[in-house]
Amino acid sequence: MTQILVPRQFRGPPVTANGGYICGLLTKAVGGKGSAMLRAGVPLDTTVELVIGEDGAVSAVGAEGQVLGVARPGGDDQIPTPPTSPGIEAARAASAASPFATRSLHRGCFSCCIEREQGEGLGVHVGQVPGAEPGVCAGLWIPHANFAGPDGTMPDEITWGALDCSGSMAWWIKIGSPVGLLGTMAGEVLKAPKAGETYVVVAWARESEGRKFFAGVALYDAAGEVVARSGQIWIGRPAGAPAPAPLAPAASA
Repeated sequence: MTQILVPRQFRGPPVTANGGYICGLLTKAVGGKGSAMLRAGVPLDTTVELVIGEDGAVSAVGAEGQVLGVARPGGDDQIPTPPTSPGIEAARAASAASPFATRSLHRGCFSCCIEREQGEGLGVHVGQVPGAEPGVCAGLWIPHANFAGPDGTMPDEITWGALDCSGSMAWWIKIGSPVGLLGTMAGEVLKAPKAGETYVVVAWARESEGRKFFAGVALYDAAGEVVARSGQIWIGRPAGAPAPAPLAPAASA
């Protein structure tokens, strides 16, 4: 049995862990490639047990015995094939034109909040790629040395955090409204990103099924090679839930 503790720096919602970050920690425990399903928010600054099941699954278990999330190895059927990278300059332009360049998807979120300082949060956001299908979006990520290991590369949970919120952004940009919370994230890091290098983030809205919204998010190096990929399921708001304020028009690039 192993214990984890998520510091407040890595929050998503105000009092729970960022979904991509915790999915990265859980899949690391099953070998680095896998699928993690979140059942409840993982509390911050609180010890959580990782329990290995007989089937090889790893569960995050809270203080009262509740299962907060479960990861299983594999997950190929849940990881979509990434499209071709649009390149750094096209991704830069899409990011600058994004509505999320001027308004964070989630204020305070480790993955996407633009108000957090570099090296304290990731600030990843994407915008529609001109000429692409609606909901095919791109942006940039330059990993900060504050998050790097001794060899200068990013731990998997940081990379998974960078892949998190862009899938939700792609859906919001496609349909004009948010799609709720991250329910499942499957993926793998093929090559650990290096601090200081520029990477392209591509997110694409796939299909929907009831309240489930499927997205893909991938990370590419400057040469256009895929270094990480993921498939996500976002769980939409229940019927009757109040809608958040609409997005403001994007600022001019």
